[in-house]
Amino acid sequence: MDREFAKVDVLLGLQWGDEGKGKAVDVLAPYYQGVARFQGGPNAGHSLEFDGKKFVLRSVPSGVFRAGVYNLIGNGVVLDPILFYQETRELKAAGVRVEQQVRISRKAHLILPTHRYLDAALERMRSAGKIGSTGKGIGPAYTSKAAREGVRVGDVEFPELLQRRYAEAKAYHVEILRAIGADLQGLEDLERDFFSAVEALRSYELVDSEYEVNRLLSEGKRVLAEGAQGTLLDVDFGTYPFVTSSNTMSGGACVGLGVSPKRIGEVYGIVKAYCTRVGEGPFFTELHDDIGNTLREKGHEKGAVTGRPRRCGWLDMVALKYSVLINGVTRLIMTKADVLTGFDEVKVGVGYVDASGKRLN
Repeated sequence: MDREFAKVDVLLGLQWGDEGKGKAVDVLAPYYQGVARFQGGPNAGHSLEFDGKKFVLRSVPSGVFRAGVYNLIGNGVVLDPILFYQETRELKAAGVRVEQQVRISRKAHLILPTHRYLDAALERMRSAGKIGSTGKGIGPAYTSKAAREGVRVGDVEFPELLQRRYAEAKAYHVEILRAIGADLQGLEDLERDFFSAVEALRSYELVDSEYEVNRLLSEGKRVLAEGAQGTLLDVDFGTYPFVTSSNTMSGGACVGLGVSPKRIGEVYGIVKAYCTRVGEGPFFTELHDDIGNTLREKGHEKGAVTGRPRRCGWLDMVALKYSVLINGVTRLIMTKADVLTGFDEVKVGVGYVDASGKRLN
């Protein structure tokens, strides 16, 4: 491909996640020389089939099954060494050469054992106001990043520095946990698993994602930026506070990989023919009847990572228009339209009304 036209194309969900992004990436991957994750952590998974076996990729880019594709975990990702080790072990058992095909940004932040404890403790404290966290430490890891007390993947290259930064972060987190009366039972066991998994990270090539992505583009190679979750879970533009802790929209690819907005090409927006949501938060077209149950059963709607049943409802065109607007979507891809086969009537949401029945602008 002509170097002048090499671009990063972005693929993302336009709803609350679970739109079928993994399948879309699998279809598009043959046309790209690089696939990169730019945000999120192991709280969401992309489901793919390889040699007749189903895999749920939580942190590994979906291009890993294709030989010759450069797979990158970008700086905007938060990485749990323990879960990453488990995920890659399954891939290796299936014959995937993960170490040779996946690179990790030095600037990506690590999810520490204490982040998991903080996540669980904070969710308990919210009680009725809980946000539906998966409890994997994603939010606290991003909090540490913003507070400038996080531990990054690049620290793994310097064992003494890693130990010092971990000890500093742990001391701060434990002080908070004890102050709120959290139970720290099992922390030492989790720490042993953490440092064992950190050792495994050293077998991967650690890179600076900003240079790697721009190098690929300068060589005329196309890169697909693979988003996790969905636009309506974006920390700024989603249904706050019932959102994730990162920017899931197309602009997140720029800061999550280190690439100029000028180098963004196509923006693929993935939309399911109906809506689903896992966890808490507003859902204006949600169905609490037999139709909703039928959608759930026919669509096999349960979380790929959590296993939680998904709330189901009709396609919300107002929310879809909003997502298309803020992402600059150039191509729409609809999934699961076949699930609607057999329904006498298929509805879509075209507007919202207030408590008095007055339509909102």
